Amino acid sequence: MFEIRSCDNYSAAKELILEYSKIKGAEECFVFLDKELADLKGFYQDGALLLGYDASMPVATIAIKRIDDNAAEAKRLYIKPEHRGQGYARLMLNAMLDKCRKLGFKEVRFTTKPEVMSIGYALYKRMGFEELKNDQGTALMRMILH
Repeated sequence: MFEIRSCDNYSAAKELILEYSKIKGAEECFVFLDKELADLKGFYQDGALLLGYDASMPVATIAIKRIDDNAAEAKRLYIKPEHRGQGYARLMLNAMLDKCRKLGFKEVRFTTKPEVMSIGYALYKRMGFEELKNDQGTALMRMILH
């Protein structure tokens, strides 16, 4: 059974984010990784950090970082490779969108690299995220929350 909850295990979250940071081609997404990992709770204090558990094992993460009063940035969507293909990414994205609404955000944005993360990029498009721009292979996407 898959369960998503607010981060209750920062060392597990740190491990998942570190694992994600090692994906070939994703290096540019982790410019401030040391600062983020040094204080995950503080880094996402005005947003949220969610963990996905499969049979009580932390296997997925997604984060919400406040941009301003109306907008948040979704970050760090990662599913451990051996747990992919089971719909967990969609569940994590929906939990993130619900959390953004509860926090009062009116839109959520994120950046992705379609060439590196083509499966995720296709999912974002299917879920209704719109691409605002693509600058040298990095797409800025957003969803207006209702």
